Amino acid sequence: MSGSSESSEEPRAAAREVADVLLEHGHETYFAGGCVRDHLLGLVPADIDVATEAVPDRVLELFPGARGVGASFGVMLVPRRGRMLEVATFRSDFAYEDGRRPGRVSFGSAEADALRRDFTINGIFEHPVTGAIVDFVGGRDDIEQKVLRAIGEPEDRFDEDRLRMLRGIRFAARFDLTIDPATEAAITARADRLAGVSRERVGQEMRRMLADPGRVKAARLAESTGLDRTILGSSRQGPATFDRLSGLSSNVVWIDALVAWELDRSSAADMADRLSTHLVLSNEERLEVAELLATRRQLRHEWKDLAIAGRKRLASTSLFERTLKFVGIEWPDLATEIGDSVMELRKTGLNPPRLLSGDDLIGAGISPGPAFGRVLFSVYDAQLEGRIQTKEEALVLARKALNLDSRGLNAG
Repeated sequence: MSGSSESSEEPRAAAREVADVLLEHGHETYFAGGCVRDHLLGLVPADIDVATEAVPDRVLELFPGARGVGASFGVMLVPRRGRMLEVATFRSDFAYEDGRRPGRVSFGSAEADALRRDFTINGIFEHPVTGAIVDFVGGRDDIEQKVLRAIGEPEDRFDEDRLRMLRGIRFAARFDLTIDPATEAAITARADRLAGVSRERVGQEMRRMLADPGRVKAARLAESTGLDRTILGSSRQGPATFDRLSGLSSNVVWIDALVAWELDRSSAADMADRLSTHLVLSNEERLEVAELLATRRQLRHEWKDLAIAGRKRLASTSLFERTLKFVGIEWPDLATEIGDSVMELRKTGLNPPRLLSGDDLIGAGISPGPAFGRVLFSVYDAQLEGRIQTKEEALVLARKALNLDSRGLNAG
């Protein structure tokens, strides 16, 4: 058995061991939710969740190493085979007080537990031993019909937790499902209420949505339901095209997909600041957005006029290759021209080690000063353009530049 096969079996084997203990002690127990959905879709779930009628205190008795992560909601983590498995007690939820979580819960039956979940595809149980499917909500039929449907009244499900609207379009896109008309209508009618959900939670959901190959369908659904206005802080400008987003490869970084979608739907003017606010981007992510846009602008408007050194410097930046993919979608002839140029530039080195450093200047008896940075920059340009090849030549050029700077400063 290959390493990947063994690793894919490990979560299920660990969950089966935990479930066996619960079953042996007379507690009704199932695998639950997303892992059952993925199994029915022919996918390998990354995690297996266990649902049981055993209450948290009983779970702790049976598994002394367990710890509560939401014991008041019936959720315990049980260690097994080097991982922590989520074991949740069957429950019913009472009124949701903050559009996110219930004010209190009542432990109950498997059916009640299924009915309080979000979508039918996530409300299915599987017996850990027999593999029998236990379905109180019609989720198996919806999987076969490729339909995403809220459990019960969709308005109630989305009023309970408004983030479910965004999760719904992510599920529909990820598994290529059609959203049930009543479910979609409820999302559209409540799209503006997503503004009440914390920006961090929305941002986390967006990261998952845009990292998935189904991102184009998700973006279309976000726009058709009106969720995009709240997610991204603006409405689409112009026709509903997704050329840049659909032109990306399936495994791109989610930030690149975000920028592509934004370029499809609006201008780049305030993108970095607006997205940083609405999606709570990290400083690194915000800088990536800004640098992608800046590099795109340079490639579009400045590349043809750059000297060899300028082209090498730009082609050596960390986001150059990622940005060139945008250019390839938007201006394919320009991207081909740039790509051919870079191939030639690589022959003499895009980012060779510097011949000269500040320490070298000091070692040569040159006193540090404000001109050091400018001189080192110009010397490296000369190196990139092939005008100098040795440290001695670099020092000669540096001395000349420093003399010129000194005379210029004195003259001023």
